[in-house]
Amino acid sequence: MKTITFIGNGNMALSIAKGLKDNYTIEIVGRSMQKLETFEQKLKCKVDKYLLNEYDITDKTVILCVKPANVEEVSTQLQGRAKVLYSVLAGTTLEKLSSHFHAQAFVRTMPNLAASVGASMTTLTGDENYKEEALNLFNAIGTTRWLGSEKEIDIATALAGSGPAYLALIAEALADGAVKQGLKRDDAIAIMRGLFDGFGSLIQNEHPALLKDGVMSPGGTTAAGYSALEEKGVRAACIDAIEQAYTKALALS
Repeated sequence: MKTITFIGNGNMALSIAKGLKDNYTIEIVGRSMQKLETFEQKLKCKVDKYLLNEYDITDKTVILCVKPANVEEVSTQLQGRAKVLYSVLAGTTLEKLSSHFHAQAFVRTMPNLAASVGASMTTLTGDENYKEEALNLFNAIGTTRWLGSEKEIDIATALAGSGPAYLALIAEALADGAVKQGLKRDDAIAIMRGLFDGFGSLIQNEHPALLKDGVMSPGGTTAAGYSALEEKGVRAACIDAIEQAYTKALALS
């Protein structure tokens, strides 16, 4: 099997590796062998483990999963020139990557934590020569979409990359609302999960506005609840969340 080399052993690296481990040989590179062993245990799969200092990336397919603030430090500890470097670093431009790392090609990617269950929404942009390879690689962890510019991937980072946190907040709040009205907590959580599971399938083939209209009958319960959401500014808050996350991505660059 083809080998994929991860630089960094955090949550995103683990999520992606979980999606790739059945189809690729995994290498993991980091600062601490103890943390690399913990990574291997969580992955539940044998991986090749290497310490970062002077690791040689020559001709390797690398997925860079370090913190954006650590780019300069990590780059000085690597040797050689990679075949291609895929970066999952929010707000870190192709120009910055190419000025610090040595590779034949660079591609920015933004998976999300659903990679761990093969359901990531991953956006990509970068060297067009690696577009097909990049899409094939990240299709192994879910759905992919190639974007035409770095501005677009920064916006997509705010939507799909950060999106699971927003949806988690909404999911928890809906369950809390049901508990407030008298539903048992475990029942509320189970029903909320079923709601999100079914909605995930529905939204694939229907516009959100049409789904809403299909549920909302005149003077009914949905209309009452929907009106409360609008009164509290939920729509505006969601729009502002994307703006703030995009602004932060630009600041990171």
